Amino acid sequence: MKVIVTGGTGFLGMTLARNLLDRDGLTGPSGTIEPIDSLVLFDVVAPLESLRDLGDRATVVVGNVADGELVRSIIDRDDVSVFHLASMVSGGCELDFDGALSTNLDGTRAVLEACRARPSRPRLVFSSSIAAFGGAAVAGTVSDSTKLTPGTTYGTTKAICELLVNDYTRKGFLDGRSARLPTVVIRPGRPNAAASSWVSGVFREPLNGDECVVPVDAGTSVPLSGYRTVVENLVRVHEVAGEALGADRALNLPAIDVTAEEMITALRRATDRPLGPIHIRPDPTIVGFFRGWAKHSSFERATALGLARDGDVETIIRTYIEDFLDHK
Repeated sequence: MKVIVTGGTGFLGMTLARNLLDRDGLTGPSGTIEPIDSLVLFDVVAPLESLRDLGDRATVVVGNVADGELVRSIIDRDDVSVFHLASMVSGGCELDFDGALSTNLDGTRAVLEACRARPSRPRLVFSSSIAAFGGAAVAGTVSDSTKLTPGTTYGTTKAICELLVNDYTRKGFLDGRSARLPTVVIRPGRPNAAASSWVSGVFREPLNGDECVVPVDAGTSVPLSGYRTVVENLVRVHEVAGEALGADRALNLPAIDVTAEEMITALRRATDRPLGPIHIRPDPTIVGFFRGWAKHSSFERATALGLARDGDVETIIRTYIEDFLDHK
């Protein structure tokens, strides 16, 4: 079978690609496990790292996800599955409303329409976000039954796309499922435009010996998950039988709720490496984002479906050190 990963040259996309190629296969439209003979990483930019370790089954296609003709040209087989990760991030969406609509809405619709054009009803995993929640709901614990009232453009586009995935599935055009990601840590490299970028930075920068400025109050709580666990759960969501999901195809991925202060404490416990300085200096813009985002989540459906949860933050930190510092 052929697998498409949009947003495939980013950190999460590349990590997912390696996970997929290490497997015997995925459940195809036939309903049986099929080997992956072709993996396409589709993104707006070429990868920064070598693809040699992915072997000859992996190829890269560079282009705009909102280009419907191009998307249809790569979703060109009936034995196909799609992991749709491509998205403009939260901070970028607030700065560029039109870009957010083009990438997040038009891009998702292009992917959905390309799947709809195949008679085989392909499986599609859409990476939504816990940012789809907002308003008064975030004062408590958000669950799969909490009404989506996002307070950002990013969250709004994710909520709209969740509804589209539900309806395209209801109509029989595809077999969709939406995974609401918590904040994913620890992302290597440089900070990006996501308002949550500091959550990776609070670990990454000190481990590099650099100064880290935490732009929120010490007591700010963030639902988070390690990158290995998130990728494993994206694959598990793909493998879940549609009947087990029912009509509502969106679910919260498992997360652990951790405050900024607890992140710093966990970092100091997880390693004896010399760390760069960490300063808490709230930034009104970032504080505003997090005031409107969920601080606690529940995920009973995901647990019942066999999805994984990280044990603790220290393990996530040690995994990052092993993957990106000890074996650079």
